[in-house]
Amino acid sequence: MTRTIFLETERLFLRAWEDTDVAPFAKICADPEVMRHFPERLSRDKTEHLISRCIDKQKSDGFSMAPIEVKETGEFLGFVGLNRPGYAAPLPFDPCVEIGWRLKQSAWGKGYASEAAKAWLRFGFETIDLEEIVAFTIPANVPSQRVMERIGMTRDIDGDFLHPSLPNDHPIAPHVLYRLSGAAWRAQTI
Repeated sequence: MTRTIFLETERLFLRAWEDTDVAPFAKICADPEVMRHFPERLSRDKTEHLISRCIDKQKSDGFSMAPIEVKETGEFLGFVGLNRPGYAAPLPFDPCVEIGWRLKQSAWGKGYASEAAKAWLRFGFETIDLEEIVAFTIPANVPSQRVMERIGMTRDIDGDFLHPSLPNDHPIAPHVLYRLSGAAWRAQTI
């Protein structure tokens, strides 16, 4: 089988989706701890739909949330990537490109999300010349906010917002916004 590797880091391959990814990713998306900051855990069908959307976005945009695996072992860890959000209602800062990640619990705390995210930032700013990349999550998701800070993003307190896909009074409607401009990224990488 010919594999498509989008990006490579010291420890990771960031690659195209493969049929064998469905079962482990469905397990990740059904894990209550992994999904505690999301509106719901995903069924296998919803996970397959998410993967399908990622594949479609890769074709249309040239990037998406993509699987990451450990080079040395081939272990599937989850996904990291860039995405043009497409919610029913626009985000207050649309149009935008976001960076995001979802990894299985055993991969947490090992720097994989930061390592893969930095590779996607490099792609976003150097290869496709984006002006800015954003990230957002709920205030309680401190681990993801730490990753955002580790990869050089800055909290935009004035940009915090209520997620347009949720009722305003939903417990996880409030979101914090992080930003990184291409100019700031280049200044960090010199």
